[in-house]
Amino acid sequence: MIQFFNVNLSLNNKQILRHITFTLNRGEFVYLIGPSGAGKSSILNMINFSLLPDSGTVIINQYSSAKIRLKQIPHVRRSIGIIFQDFKLLSDRNVFENIALALRVQKKGRTEISRRVLKVLTDVRLGHKRNQYPRDLSGGEQQKVAIARALINEPFILLADEPTGNLDPASAIEILDLLEEINRRGTAVLMATHNYALLKKYPHRVLSIENGDMVNE
Repeated sequence: MIQFFNVNLSLNNKQILRHITFTLNRGEFVYLIGPSGAGKSSILNMINFSLLPDSGTVIINQYSSAKIRLKQIPHVRRSIGIIFQDFKLLSDRNVFENIALALRVQKKGRTEISRRVLKVLTDVRLGHKRNQYPRDLSGGEQQKVAIARALINEPFILLADEPTGNLDPASAIEILDLLEEINRRGTAVLMATHNYALLKKYPHRVLSIENGDMVNE
């Protein structure tokens, strides 16, 4: 499903990734760990084709970084869900509209938008909060809205970039419980994290990055 073959990447004349090779299979839950600046976010951005390697190849389903055309990248991105440490919700839109925006951009009909948004809100157990604004929600609730937004296009994989970094321990556990549930339904999860306690509580395969090198798996 996702393959990195001998990938190298430099940004601003600094080498970020060196000879990265790994495979992520359909439906897997995998942690990506390492200190700040190790290259974790760059790997997530390469899966989203926001970055392309200097050498080596990234393959996402049938799309290769060596051959993909610019007009194909939006199609790939619609099949990938992304959540961030700082939620990235729009403060001037309520919960429903934050999630619906991606479908409105695709010019989906009103009935389909309503059906799909209410479904993902039910999945994250926030249907009763659909008319509230991000400022009215706790950090954990905001992250659940971000997860719902990431799921709206029924992605094959969810990329989670430090999703518990701004949450208290109890909220972090809630988010991991939810990611586990999403994974059991068949969506792959690749989660970059510093929270090693979560790895022990929810064990999965681990990819470890240090100074741009994959040091162990």
